[in-house]
Amino acid sequence: MKILVKLYTLWVLIVFSVFMIVLLPGIMIPLLLGPKFSRIGYFFLWLWSWIFSMLTFIRYDLRGRENIQKKTSYIYVSNHTSFLDIPGIRLLIPGEFRPIAKKELLKIPVFGFIVRAATVVVDRSNAQSRKQSIEKLRDILKGGTSILVFAEGTQNRTKEILQPFKDGAFRIAIDTQLPIIPLVVIGAGPLMPPGKMDIKPGNIKVVAGEPISVEGLITDDVQTLKQKTFETMLAIYKRNSL
Repeated sequence: MKILVKLYTLWVLIVFSVFMIVLLPGIMIPLLLGPKFSRIGYFFLWLWSWIFSMLTFIRYDLRGRENIQKKTSYIYVSNHTSFLDIPGIRLLIPGEFRPIAKKELLKIPVFGFIVRAATVVVDRSNAQSRKQSIEKLRDILKGGTSILVFAEGTQNRTKEILQPFKDGAFRIAIDTQLPIIPLVVIGAGPLMPPGKMDIKPGNIKVVAGEPISVEGLITDDVQTLKQKTFETMLAIYKRNSL
């Protein structure tokens, strides 16, 4: 069984790398050309995610698309349990968005180039970097593009369904008065546990909840909004994991 897991993991890594390289021009060139062309790059990221799912037998059950209105800017707030979250989230969200990513992802061959071009990279150990990233995210939202924030700040390595949320996404939501879309990924962790390279095929659910309005909220309401989003995502998880 261990040999089969190792062989399958090798196959997943080959699919990940080969198609990332093949599609790299379609992803990178539009992103480097600027906002008028960046949607094309995100289409190629969607295509890569679809190919990855098909060839690795990791199927994404996408739910709640009706809660997302096209041509509307959102702050997507998601849990994070595995690297396998990313393709499913890309398949679910229509159009273009900008995730916030940790600097360590820049070290991954090929994928690191895409991270630099398609995300907002933050060094969490550097207060100045965090501040600059938040300002950049605000500018992106003002330009009409959605953002994606993993509210727990890192992959969940605990036995709890959700780790405590960081404040950043909720401060930005109140500051920009843009709604939050809660995203919940279910089942990715067991297929590729954080910190491990043993991967298994299987099914992953990615669920988009109804928008959470921030209309009229002020800075003092950050903790209330954070708690409401946490409870909403926990309820979504429990409903969809049955």
